[in-house]
This record gives sequence, structure tokens and C-alpha cells, in this order.
Amino acid sequence: MLKVENLWVSTDGKEILKGVELAIGDEETHVLIGPNGAGKSCLAMTIMGIPIYTVKRGEITFNGKDITTMPIHERAKLGIGLAFQNPPVIRGVKLRDIISLHTKKVDDILSRAYLSQEFGGRDVNLSFSGGERKRSELAQLFAMESKLLLLDEIDSGVDIESMELLGKEINSFLSGRSALIITHLGYILNYVRADKAHILLDGKIALSGKPDEIIPWVKEKGFKGE
Repeated sequence: MLKVENLWVSTDGKEILKGVELAIGDEETHVLIGPNGAGKSCLAMTIMGIPIYTVKRGEITFNGKDITTMPIHERAKLGIGLAFQNPPVIRGVKLRDIISLHTKKVDDILSRAYLSQEFGGRDVNLSFSGGERKRSELAQLFAMESKLLLLDEIDSGVDIESMELLGKEINSFLSGRSALIITHLGYILNYVRADKAHILLDGKIALSGKPDEIIPWVKEKGFKGE
């Protein structure tokens, strides 16, 4: 479904990604871990097409289509959805209105993300807690029915009980879909199944393997295996 080949990316004149190679197949869930500043979020933002990330070299293809220079809205139409690490506040726009652009089942979508109907009438993410913002992001992705989900630190700022509940919904939603889950230490993997794990170091994928092998190895030896 997704292929990233020899991807070099910079932002604000600084080189972040330095030849990333990644391939995610249909109905596969991959997890990307690494230290702060390694380029994890940069990779997700670049796949989504956020303009401040400039592709210097390489190619991104989605279902066989070159999307390297494609604008964000075209990528979204193809079925790519991104949950931001720090979801923005959108004043004057109700969460219910955004969800209703994609489905009439607004209350069902809110319920799946463990948000009450009251949240639907509030400005997007305004005065939401960290966990509520993450649920809001998931609600929007559920409504879009994206084919490829990019989940950036979806487990940060979420308590254990909420993460367990959200994990069940994410697993259910991922049936028939693909995902790239970005996390710092793999906390979300206690609740969400993944097929493959990758370690991103210094702008490159340094190691790939099974999550149940990679995560314990990192916890024991650190990201650099020291």
C-alpha cells in the first residue's frame, strides 16, 4: 500500500530524514519507535504532505501512485489520514460539523472514540484535555474511514484505562486497513496489534523486526543497542 524509497527530507534548512526506506502492505500495521528528534513525526508529516517538510530526494507511492509532490487534500482523498501528536485547536468549527462532512452517524463515531455527545457541540479541541484531543483525532479518522492511518504518539497523554478502551476500537477499525503507529516506547502495543516494528535513528531506519522482539530489545539495550 505504502512505499517510501530513499527519502531525504528537510525543514527550516535542517536535514531530518536521510534515506528512509519503508514498505507497508495491505492490512499491515507497522510501529515506528526512536528517540526524540530522530525524525518520526517528520516522516508521518511528509507522508501526509505537510508543506513545511521538503522532500529533497526519494519517492513516496500509495497504492502504486506517486504522491511525493501531491497536496494534502489529494492524499486525504486517496485514503491517507493523520492523527497529530499535538492536535490543534480550531476555533469556530464544531467537532460535530467536521465529522458530519463524512458521515451522518456522528453520535456513533463520538461513542467509538469514547466522547460524549456534548463534545460534538464544542469547538474542535478547545479546552479538551490531552487525552480528549487524542480521542477527537481518532473520531475524525474513524469518520473519514481512511485506508492508511498515521497515528503520531496516539498513546501520549492518555491514561491506562482510556488507552485500553481506545486500543480495542483502533484494532477493530484497522480490520481491512493499514497503519503506521509512531510511539516513543511502544506503550500502545499493549493494546494494539502490530505486524512489524522499526527503529528510526539519525534520520534512517536502523533496525526492523517483530514488535515482540524489537521492543524488549530496546528496553534492555536502548535505541542504539548500547
